[in-house]
Amino acid sequence: MNQNTTKTIKNWALAERPREKMLAKGREALTDAELLAILIGSGNSDETAVDLSRRILKDAGDNLIKLSQLSIGDLTNYKGIGQAKAVTVAAALELGRRRRYAEAAQQTRIRNSRDAFEYFYMHTQNLDHEQFWILLLNPVNKVIKLAKIGDGGLHSIEADPKRIFKIALENNASALMLCHNHPSGSVEPSNADLTLTRNLIKGGEILDIKILDHIVVGINNYFSFADSGLI
Repeated sequence: MNQNTTKTIKNWALAERPREKMLAKGREALTDAELLAILIGSGNSDETAVDLSRRILKDAGDNLIKLSQLSIGDLTNYKGIGQAKAVTVAAALELGRRRRYAEAAQQTRIRNSRDAFEYFYMHTQNLDHEQFWILLLNPVNKVIKLAKIGDGGLHSIEADPKRIFKIALENNASALMLCHNHPSGSVEPSNADLTLTRNLIKGGEILDIKILDHIVVGINNYFSFADSGLI
């Protein structure tokens, strides 16, 4: 094959081409690689768009979260991915992130740890340092406000109980959901996390503000103190 010729999938059976497959069977029928291939449009002289997409996904551990963390520069390192294609992929992944945030924002009542995680995750994903957040709730667990308490380093963060309860009292919150992220991806709580949570529970009892849960956010996963019987 001429090395200046870009491999295409035009010689595939119509039913197997990603665009035609989506039109015939719906978007759910496509693999992640086929969806990504639609975005990049064409491959390179060695790979079709689908083959190139499979390789990119493999390099990202077949994990869409890790794929979304690739920069424009990371994507353009692949033969056949220019700046325009890289921007298209990044824009599509950002739309997906914003859609997830919109869905979480529509959930005005927190029913369980998963609801809380979705609320917090949009603000803590992809961070290279720890942050501490609180979700303020009314007596029927409807969201009053989401507030960031502070920033920390890679492995630790200071969360001032006085500031936490000041915000809670100012907003007439009846209950709080606590959250911080672990940039390492591990969701195992540290001894400092356990101590802080216990202290906040005690402070909340005095002020009649219940600590419902403490969510430790990793990479698209989480640890719930309540679900684990620690609250």
